Amino acid sequence: MSKTAASHPLCSTDDISERLEELQLTLGEGPCVDAFMHGSAVLTPDLLTGALQDRWTVFADAALEAGARAVFALPLQIGAISPGVLDLYADVPTVLGAEELADAMAFADLATLLLLDARIDETGGPVDGALADRGFQDLGGYRAEIDQATGILTVQLDVGIDEAFVRLRAHAYVQGRRLADVAADVVAHRLRFSPHAEPQQTDEEP
Repeated sequence: MSKTAASHPLCSTDDISERLEELQLTLGEGPCVDAFMHGSAVLTPDLLTGALQDRWTVFADAALEAGARAVFALPLQIGAISPGVLDLYADVPTVLGAEELADAMAFADLATLLLLDARIDETGGPVDGALADRGFQDLGGYRAEIDQATGILTVQLDVGIDEAFVRLRAHAYVQGRRLADVAADVVAHRLRFSPHAEPQQTDEEP
């Protein structure tokens, strides 16, 4: 994650965790966003807690629908360096005990060291192919297509990169689609945005 560029997940362990990350990226809210912005762990034992419905107006319900009931976000930090967040979830209400929280924080520390060792840059990809020998050749590919789609939208909409990314996220949310799928359609020219009209979907490639 970065405060100066759009953030993207590097790895997810199952379909639910992947969906949770996509939701937070698309909506711009959730435990991951809060943990990164504030630099402290966000522990949510039960997403049905009333206060969370106000805090994460859309994410809480969407996460429940995706199959999560408890979510935990641990910032990856060494000193002033913060390359991202480790997110965990449970499908039942869950309170992390002291030992479980200690284990989670240990994994977060390890993930931080791995990211720094791999020299992940702000684009979400490895610098100079640093991960090629670790079996992570596709790391950052998710981001690459979204960034490519965002770049295309800067031309189609005649706007800056930040506004283009907002428009891409907004369309994915309104249509109830995954951000990666919308980005793939833009890159493949199956979806075109216009400054003065609704985005046009086509099944044909140019």
